[in-house]
Amino acid sequence: MTEKALSGRIALVTGASRGIGAAVARRFASEGAHVIALARTQGALEELDDQIRADGGQATLVTLDLRDFDAIDRMGLALYQRFGRLDILVGNAGVLGGLSPVGHYAFKDWDQVMAVNVTANWRLIRCFDAVLRQSDAGRALFVTSGVTGGYPPYWGAYAASKAALEAMAKTWAAEVAQVSPLKVNLIDPGVVRTRMRVEAFPGEDPASHPAPEAITRAFVDLASPACAVTGAIVRATVEA
Repeated sequence: MTEKALSGRIALVTGASRGIGAAVARRFASEGAHVIALARTQGALEELDDQIRADGGQATLVTLDLRDFDAIDRMGLALYQRFGRLDILVGNAGVLGGLSPVGHYAFKDWDQVMAVNVTANWRLIRCFDAVLRQSDAGRALFVTSGVTGGYPPYWGAYAASKAALEAMAKTWAAEVAQVSPLKVNLIDPGVVRTRMRVEAFPGEDPASHPAPEAITRAFVDLASPACAVTGAIVRATVEA
């Protein structure tokens, strides 16, 4: 029997209750990983767990609001005490924060976008840096967006947050490149059928876009021990 790409790996996926996060969690489990699925919504996580177990996979559920930064540290300690290691971190959770002229964002909307899209990922890095370095093939993946390539009007908060995320991830990749097998990369999923896409483009037909499951191959490739790339932004391709 051919060994699965992520056999025996321990993988934490944020924003795992729906959309890309749920699709990645299911795909990782099907590839042999034990998935730690993190999201705010317990009910949706339980549905994900049912799907993973029905397919023969394994999952651990973590209900947590990533804006509770101290809770991230407590969660990290609890996971280390249980598993003793972490091989894969997928920073997928994100919020759009609405579309607005830069000078018109409400304070709370701007702060929420930065908290979830930037600061929470920094807290995850801070929490799991040493543990991921200890893995024989540590991998960290962060979901970015094509908006950083053109900075379209009214996307100021989201675009700024993703630009900051890219800078942070690439800097971390450079810091660990010569001292650890840890590889750090970003994935641009492209246009995908998600709730955020509907929020941003309500006039589109969601059925015209690929499902999240169709773009998970890139996540597997970058999470696998065979991955040799680091500090890159990889555009996900759609599987037939």
